[in-house]
Amino acid sequence: MKSPASSALKCLRWVPVGELDSRRADDDDDAGRTTGNYNYTGCGPSETYLVQYTSGATGPPKPVAVTAGAAAHNARAARAAYALHPGSVVASWLPQYHDCGLMFLLLTVAAGATCVLASPAAFVRRPRLWLDLVAEFRATCTPVPSFALPLVLRRGRSAGSESEAVTARPVELGSLRNLILINEPIYKSSVDKFVTEFAPAGLDASAISPSYGLAENCTFVATAWRGTEPRLGSNKKLLPSARLPPLLAPGEEPEIEIVVVDGRTGEPVADGVEGEIWISSPSNASGYLRNREVFCASLAGRSGTSFVRTGDCGVVRGPERFLYVLGRTADAIAVNIKDGQRRVHAHYVETVAFASSPEYLRGGCVAAFATSPSSVAVVAELQKGRGDGADLRNICDGVRRAVWKEEGVSVGSVVLVESGGLPKTTSGKLRRGSARDKLLAGALPKVFVADYAENNEDVSTSKWLLRDGSKDKCRTSWVVPEAAAASGELGGMVVMASGNATSHPRLRLQSSL
Repeated sequence: MKSPASSALKCLRWVPVGELDSRRADDDDDAGRTTGNYNYTGCGPSETYLVQYTSGATGPPKPVAVTAGAAAHNARAARAAYALHPGSVVASWLPQYHDCGLMFLLLTVAAGATCVLASPAAFVRRPRLWLDLVAEFRATCTPVPSFALPLVLRRGRSAGSESEAVTARPVELGSLRNLILINEPIYKSSVDKFVTEFAPAGLDASAISPSYGLAENCTFVATAWRGTEPRLGSNKKLLPSARLPPLLAPGEEPEIEIVVVDGRTGEPVADGVEGEIWISSPSNASGYLRNREVFCASLAGRSGTSFVRTGDCGVVRGPERFLYVLGRTADAIAVNIKDGQRRVHAHYVETVAFASSPEYLRGGCVAAFATSPSSVAVVAELQKGRGDGADLRNICDGVRRAVWKEEGVSVGSVVLVESGGLPKTTSGKLRRGSARDKLLAGALPKVFVADYAENNEDVSTSKWLLRDGSKDKCRTSWVVPEAAAASGELGGMVVMASGNATSHPRLRLQSSL
């Protein structure tokens, strides 16, 4: 059975690129289009210029139909936001088959600038290549995912030796005016560490440009600041991704309108209240192929303006009205508390889990999600070769302990998997829903699994049942808030293991309850 997307693609007008150079100046455009003699002169503003797919982080990738008018507006808006001009030099290793990589090629053309490209595979093999590219060509602008900063700090060795420090081969980064961080969440601590490390190389903190974008708005939406503007505060460990204009009078509408909305009612929420981010802009795509529903949302009490529902959760804070993108609504974890539930965004749990054992776990390769209304799982990739001989039980306990202490989330299961075991998108984003499905189906390459269950015992004791039937009790240093202990929100944990956790790395731990 043919999919709606494939049927829609067949309805598009295909232009054979081999005939583009054979166009005659006296060709009649309309006649050419009707007779099939495609002497192409370009898309009209309302014609589909590009079909690009969403990342697929929270579900199957969706085909987004972008018109030529939307793409042209997006290029103009991004050019103005980053003040690009004919003297600008863009350095990029982003793949051109992704929306952001393609957009910066369009920006180069629109601004009359210069673009220097490297392959994403080359960056992955040697992250330091990115900085060498900036220094070699005196780049003024470079777009990277936020994960690139800690990756360079961890693996940014020089070409000579893997043991050399990240600054062993000095680079000159003083030419940068916009170091654009293009995906969320953007942790302030990662940016601060990167700036501190490379400030001696000329990197100016004001060059950091946290930005927000999505395929449904062509690519670019907004940036929090750029160039010489000062960097301002953070919220819940994150830097802002956009800066909204002051509250407008009735009837006034900005060119790109960003609104944080109660997704259930369609009502805008007050600044300081979390909600779903909606966007109205001439850059909005015309819709998914055969599905325009999320592109035609309307604010309550306001007709005539269509919004894209992004599925991103955000909050606007401060007199500057900075927009903080907190994460995907679909990835938020509902945590039971005494008076009901609260939402915790998965990346907070994942960041704390990784920080508990950074010498054993892979950065950016930890996924957290709910496996049931009352159970949260953390799946973490082990670094290659680091599982053998490691105390995997202690790593799992450390993850659970850190997540409870820092985020107040009780983890019911910690799963250690082989390097590369977590599903990701082609742009490197975690596919948490797919990871959850694979875990429940037993399809992950598990190395070690610790399942925890609550009972009425003291929370400071973990019990392990080994393969020979003996019991091994180990004390753990759980930090339990007094309020939680007094209310009984957290009971003791019982953990059962089949096998010797310290000498055999491929074990399956089962809950005793």
